[in-house]
Amino acid sequence: MTVRLTVAQALVRFLAAQYTERDGVRQRFIAGCWGIFGHGNVAGVGQALLQAQQAGEADLTYYLARNEQAMVHASVGFARMRNRLQAFACTASIGPGSTNMVTGAALATINRIPVLLLPSDFFATRAASPVLQELEDPRSYDVSVNDAFRPVSRFWDRINRPEQLPSALLAAMRVLTDPAETGAVTLALPQDVQAEAHDWPDELFTERTWFVPRPLPEPSALKRAAGVLRHARRPLIVAGGGVIYSEAGPALRAFAEASGIPVSDTQAGKGALAWDHPLAVGGVGSTGSPVANALAREADVVLGIGTRYSDFTTASRTAFQNPDLKFVNLNVAAFDAGKHAGVSLVADARAGLEALTEALSIPGAGYHTDEAYRAGIEAANADWRQVVEHAYHLGHQPLPAQTEILGALNEFMDDRDVVVQAAGSMPGDLQMLWRARDPKQYHVEYGYSCMGYEIAGGLGAKMAAPDREVFVLVGDGSYLMMATEIVTAVSEGIKLNVVLVQNQGFGSIGSLSSSLGSQRFGTRYRYRDPASGLLDGDVLPVDLAANAASLGADVIRTRTVKELAAALAQSRASDRTTVVYIETDPLAPVPSSESWWDVPVSQTSALRSTQEARVAYQAAKRDQRMYL
Repeated sequence: MTVRLTVAQALVRFLAAQYTERDGVRQRFIAGCWGIFGHGNVAGVGQALLQAQQAGEADLTYYLARNEQAMVHASVGFARMRNRLQAFACTASIGPGSTNMVTGAALATINRIPVLLLPSDFFATRAASPVLQELEDPRSYDVSVNDAFRPVSRFWDRINRPEQLPSALLAAMRVLTDPAETGAVTLALPQDVQAEAHDWPDELFTERTWFVPRPLPEPSALKRAAGVLRHARRPLIVAGGGVIYSEAGPALRAFAEASGIPVSDTQAGKGALAWDHPLAVGGVGSTGSPVANALAREADVVLGIGTRYSDFTTASRTAFQNPDLKFVNLNVAAFDAGKHAGVSLVADARAGLEALTEALSIPGAGYHTDEAYRAGIEAANADWRQVVEHAYHLGHQPLPAQTEILGALNEFMDDRDVVVQAAGSMPGDLQMLWRARDPKQYHVEYGYSCMGYEIAGGLGAKMAAPDREVFVLVGDGSYLMMATEIVTAVSEGIKLNVVLVQNQGFGSIGSLSSSLGSQRFGTRYRYRDPASGLLDGDVLPVDLAANAASLGADVIRTRTVKELAAALAQSRASDRTTVVYIETDPLAPVPSSESWWDVPVSQTSALRSTQEARVAYQAAKRDQRMYL
């Protein structure tokens, strides 16, 4: 039997019938479709979504975004909260509407988060070419701006004929639901093909379940990994996002307690083990805690679990200094498991941890770190907690320090509340200082560290977890890039708590610029000084709080940490999206991570500040190693 539908109608009906299942729990995979309509999709995918809802042909809710990049960020925030077991589709019109999604695609793929992108394209028949917003390439008529999605997508296809749709859809679902391959998937849809009718087999639209596996470690690889760990004297675990997506927190805790190995975390892995567990040592790397970084320097074995070892995690390959260092890499993706010449253990994080726990607990051949090593960790943690307390209650004047804002929020939030952040100086301070007890409390996008992610990503997180309070931390620079989804949150009645931190510029890059000898050039929001020609005049008269109010949010202005705490309580009690505004001092002190990040400094310069920074850079560079 067949049914006659347009390509767009068939697409919508297919997506509504897809499910995932892991550990016996089955759920809809595509939770809905974000979109902004233009001439490229309004009569195709737009018509199909309308018909599906009005005629009851398919259950696929449409959500209207205000920015195409933002709707991809919202999709990522949602899928991350749902441990990659549910995702969104995003439809956009031809040209700028579609290319606006490219940044979001890169963010999703880098973070290994599933999102289905449906950019509109030129006419497959070329009957009216060049159409409005079509790129003309004299080398080929088969090139469009949607080819820009190729390097940032895990799967890419252009549907030039209706007959191509079924195989493309099945390939898209395979990639999206594979924990080792997932990321952005792009199906470019020519305008005319979207509206073209075809007779489709009924089987295409039957419910289909995609089983998300928990691959077990290969026995000989498990034996090799256990053998390396069994001889470790100063081992360290690096827990990445894969631990959380696999829901392996309890298995990680059981393994750590059975072996006595301390657990550090990455930005994506924070919360995998509660911060106050005796074996939790905090973030590792460029913005990690001095406790974890001291252990990293002396570690003889590093067990990386679900981490891709970004430069922030390895401190640009200076974090681990033991000349006899060995890596054991437990990862569902062979690409990551093979990094740093490590012993590769390709497996699901939970299944791999359970297997390692059993392998290291064999009677007569068990393994546990010695008491002196654990006692040193306990003492270092106690000292560091005092430093964090001081940073959280600094009493900085006249404007509060950023660490005080984080402290007030950390102490106010419940364990199941969610903090969302992505860019600027706050991710570094958060990784170093934040105390997370729930694996979903800490939601910092630091794979792409994309300015503008925060509010949109927070919206997606709240949609995924409506029973949790979501607190979006956003700086003035990131807010100015993308505050649009405040309007979407208001429109949909989705309540967000937004803490808007104003420090009059790009505080993070300003600090980095200063350390590299570039004197904070071009990082402050100021009038141009006619005398110097530089942007170092008076502060601009920009009122971001008034802007947030104009977008429909309730706004509470605060000046002190005490007022901030009261405003947070007021925001939590409200059922409306609320923006809490506070100004901070971008020059306030922050504790040192006792680590480094490789940002090259000019080899030659007429500026003394740059010359001095180059000397410091060369000294730090000497600690950089290839892990072979």
